[in-house]
Amino acid sequence: MRGFYIYGIFLIFGLYTSNGAIRSGWEIPEDTPGGKTLRKYFELETARLESRSLAEIETPVDWKAQRSERVLQMQKMLGMPPMENRPPLKAKVTGTIKSDDFIVEKLHFQSLPGLYVTGNLYLPSVRAKKLPGVLYVCGHGRVKKNGVSYGNKTHYQHHGAWFARNGYVCLTIDTIQLGEIEGYHHGTHSGKMLWWMSRGYTPAGVEAWNGIRAIDYLLTRTEVDGSRIGVTGRSGGGAYSWWITALDERVKVSVPVAGITSLRNHIIDGCIEGHCDCMFMVNYSQWDFAEVAALVAPRKLLISNTDNDIIFPLDGVVDVYNKTRRIYKLLGVENNIGLHLTDGGHSDTQPLRMGAFHWFNKHLKGESSLVKTTAEKFFEPENLKVFTELPQDEITSTIHDSFVPVASAPELPNNAAAWKLRGDQLLTKLRATTFAGWPDEDSIDPAPKLYKNSVFDGVRFQQYSFTAQEPFQLQLFLMHRDGLELEDLDLVVLNVLDETSWREFLAWAKVGFEKTLASYETKTLDKAGWNEQRKMLNNFNWGMAYVAPRGVGPTRFPIESHKGIQIQRRFYLLGQTLEGMQTWDVRQASRALSVLHGMKKVQRWMQADGRSAGLALYASLYEEGIHRLDLHNLPASHQSGPQYLQILRYLDIPETVAHAASRSQVRIYTSDTKGWEFPSKVGKNLGWGSRQFKVQVLND
Repeated sequence: MRGFYIYGIFLIFGLYTSNGAIRSGWEIPEDTPGGKTLRKYFELETARLESRSLAEIETPVDWKAQRSERVLQMQKMLGMPPMENRPPLKAKVTGTIKSDDFIVEKLHFQSLPGLYVTGNLYLPSVRAKKLPGVLYVCGHGRVKKNGVSYGNKTHYQHHGAWFARNGYVCLTIDTIQLGEIEGYHHGTHSGKMLWWMSRGYTPAGVEAWNGIRAIDYLLTRTEVDGSRIGVTGRSGGGAYSWWITALDERVKVSVPVAGITSLRNHIIDGCIEGHCDCMFMVNYSQWDFAEVAALVAPRKLLISNTDNDIIFPLDGVVDVYNKTRRIYKLLGVENNIGLHLTDGGHSDTQPLRMGAFHWFNKHLKGESSLVKTTAEKFFEPENLKVFTELPQDEITSTIHDSFVPVASAPELPNNAAAWKLRGDQLLTKLRATTFAGWPDEDSIDPAPKLYKNSVFDGVRFQQYSFTAQEPFQLQLFLMHRDGLELEDLDLVVLNVLDETSWREFLAWAKVGFEKTLASYETKTLDKAGWNEQRKMLNNFNWGMAYVAPRGVGPTRFPIESHKGIQIQRRFYLLGQTLEGMQTWDVRQASRALSVLHGMKKVQRWMQADGRSAGLALYASLYEEGIHRLDLHNLPASHQSGPQYLQILRYLDIPETVAHAASRSQVRIYTSDTKGWEFPSKVGKNLGWGSRQFKVQVLND
C-alpha cells in the first residue's frame, strides 16, 4: 500500500484558498493612523529607486566599467563566501536507476563543509561525444511521505528526464527549504527570524552558492562540454536561475521561468507577501530587479512567464524585460534576449516548458527543429532519494546560523586616537550600507512648527510638528517649568517612545496636551505619573521632550501581526529597515530640538527603553552635541533588535556602546550585566572614569 504523499507546489502559508484563488489582503492597511502616510512613503521610495535603476548606463563603455563592481555588490547582498579557494565538493554517487533511453545518478556534494546538496544527474544512455550541461534548480515543489522528505528534485524530475532524452546532461538539485535535508526559507516572512536582516542573511545566497557549486560539479564530469552550460528553473528556481547566471559567467544560456518581477510589484502591489526570503537579496545597494537581470548581458537569456501569474505579474515582468533589453541593445546583442509569454497562472505548464526547451536547443545545440517530446515523470519519489540516512555532520538545516559570518569584538584599544579612527571608519561603512536608505544628511530641514503652547499646573507644554522625511510629519512634545525660557534650561532630555511608552506617556501627558491628544484612547489618567513629572520639572531646570518615530503613536501602523511583518519586509526590500528609518526620525527630532530658539547651548540628553534604546544609541553616533545617553533594558545584541541591515557583519551592540561612550556619557540600566563587559574594558583601557560610562543594575 502506498503511503500518504504531500506532493505538489508549495504555497506560502495559506496564501491560496483551496480552489487556487488568491486571498485578498496584500494591500497596505490604511485604516490606522499612519496607514495612508505609509503607503505614500512606499510610493515615493519605490519611485526613487525606479528612477535611478540603470539610468546612468548610456553607452557600452558605461556598462563594461560598472558590471564587475555590480557583480561584487550582488555577491555581498547575497552574503556569499568568496568565490576563490572553494573547498572540495566531496561528491558521491549513492545509486543509479535506468529508464529506456537515459540513466539517473543519485548523488550529493558539499558546497561548504557540512552543507550537503542532494541531486539527480540525468544522462542519455548513449553518448558519442561531450554534451551540453544544464543545471535545473527547483522551485517550491514539496514531496513528502510519512514525514520523510524526498526533495523537490523529485517533483521536477520531468525536466531532467526531458533534457537527458534530448541529448543533454542535466543536474537537478534540491533547495534547502524542501530538500532531503530540510532547511528554512521563511525567516522574515514568518517573522520568527527577523534577525536575518541584521545578520545580512538570505537563503537566496545559499541557493545561489549551491547552484554555482553544482556547476563546479558538472564541469568535473567527462560527459559535459564545459563551454555549453545552461541554467533554468521556475518559481523559486526561476529566481535562483537569475542569481546563478548573473554571478557565474560559465553559464552561457539561461531561461529563468516565473522568477522575477519589478520592485513596484513587490512593494506597492504586495507581491512580496507571496514570496519567501529566497527570492530576495539584502538590498542595501537599493536596486530594482532589472539591475539583477542586466548582469546576464550579453549572454543568451530568455525571460519566461505566464500572463496571469499573480506573484509574478505581467506588467512587472515586461518592465524588467524592457529595461534589460535596453542594455542588450546598447551592447549590440539585442537578439540574445527573448521574452516568452504564455497564458495561465503560476503553474508549470507545457507551453512554458516548450519555450525553454526550444531556447536551449537553439543556443546550446544549434538546432531549431520542432520540440517533439514532452516532459514526463518516470519514477516514484523513493527511486530518486539520495540518502538512506541523513548525515550527522550536516549544517544544511541550520545554515542560516553560519552562512554569513558575524563580526567578532575587536581587540581592546590602548589609545583614544586609534579607537576614534575605528569608530569613524565604522560609521562611514554603516552609512553607506546599513543606513543607505537614509536621506542625504542635509537634504531635509526638520523645520519645527509650534502649534500648541499652554500652561497647566505650573508646567509649560509645547507641541511642535517637524519633518522627518516626506511624507512623515512627526510630533515633538516639550515641557518645562513655567517661567523658564529655553535658554535657561540646564538640559533637555529627548525621550524616544515605543508603542508601550507612548501609551504610558498619554496616560499622564493628556493633562497638558488634552486638546491635541484627545483623540487617542488611554486608560484612566495616571495622576501619580503626572505628579512625579510635575515634581521633577518644578525642582530642576530641565526640559523633557518626547518623540514617537514613524509607526508609533500618531503615525501607528501594525508591525506585530503577520500583515505588520510584511510591512517590515517592504522596508527591507527597499534597502532599509523600519527601525533603521525610525533611527533617522530620532536624528531629525534631535535636530528639531537643537534649532529651537535658545537651545543652541543647552545640553541634549537622550533616553529610551528596550529596542528604542537602540534607536537612540545609533542616532547619537551621527548627531553632534548629545551629552548623555540613558539606555534602559538595551538589548545586548542585534539578534534581539533593533534590526538594521547586515549590522552584525560589522559590529554588535556592546561595541557600539563603547563607540557612543567615546562621544557621550552613557548609562546602561539593566537587570543583567552580561554582555556589557566589552565597553567597560574599553573604558578602563582609555581611562574614562565612571562618569563617562556606567552600568547600573536594576532590581527586579
